[in-house]
Amino acid sequence: MSSWKKAAKASQKTHRERHQPEARKFLGLLEKKKDYVARARDYNEKQATLKQLRKRALNKNPDEFYFHMINAKVKDGIHQEKDMEEKYTPDQIKLMKTQDLKYISYKRNLERMKVEKLHSTLHMIDAANEVENQHIFFVDDSEDVKNFDLCQRLNTHPALLNRRTNRPRLDALQKMKLPELDESTLHKIEQRKLQAYKELSKRVDREKQLTVVQQVLEVKNALRNRKVTQPIQVKRGSKDSAPIYRWKYERKR
Repeated sequence: MSSWKKAAKASQKTHRERHQPEARKFLGLLEKKKDYVARARDYNEKQATLKQLRKRALNKNPDEFYFHMINAKVKDGIHQEKDMEEKYTPDQIKLMKTQDLKYISYKRNLERMKVEKLHSTLHMIDAANEVENQHIFFVDDSEDVKNFDLCQRLNTHPALLNRRTNRPRLDALQKMKLPELDESTLHKIEQRKLQAYKELSKRVDREKQLTVVQQVLEVKNALRNRKVTQPIQVKRGSKDSAPIYRWKYERKR
């Protein structure tokens, strides 16, 4: 009999909860039982937490003290930890500053190597095409000026006249075996080239910023390690340069 009940349940139709009626569609999704269970469980957990907090507040000792009372404050209804002043020895501070300087120097060297690698692949030949051309051709008389043909004079194809660099001659073009490239392939190549130039520009700027940070840390270390002489500030620091100091010359033994 029990096996028959199991088989009968297996063939039963899966129960599906009804959806939100069209007339009440503006109210949003119709809450299912699993949604009600999750909402009820969350509500009961919050009520239990509030009950426990009320119990702790009633049983609290008014003379009780703990350090979090003075190490935290309430701002806009939110508990925030106060910033504690960390106390380190002068040797520990010097070691931490030295490690910061070494890390900045390491990152700067990485950026410099990446910039050099990009420079080796991008020869910046496109910058020459943006410079105004000042090439002057001399002819014998005004008749030659009227009949002057720039393509014939340069012995190149008309499509290559705007190029300042890598302008092959007609005989060289005839010897070349160029692959057939469609417009989409040429567009992708141009996009990759522009992307590489943008990356190079960003890395150059980052190297300059790291150079300034490294110089600032070096100046701070020098000021921290001074003994008797007080340096004179020659130039104040900015976001593009580190401050410049001048020390009095001291003879070394």
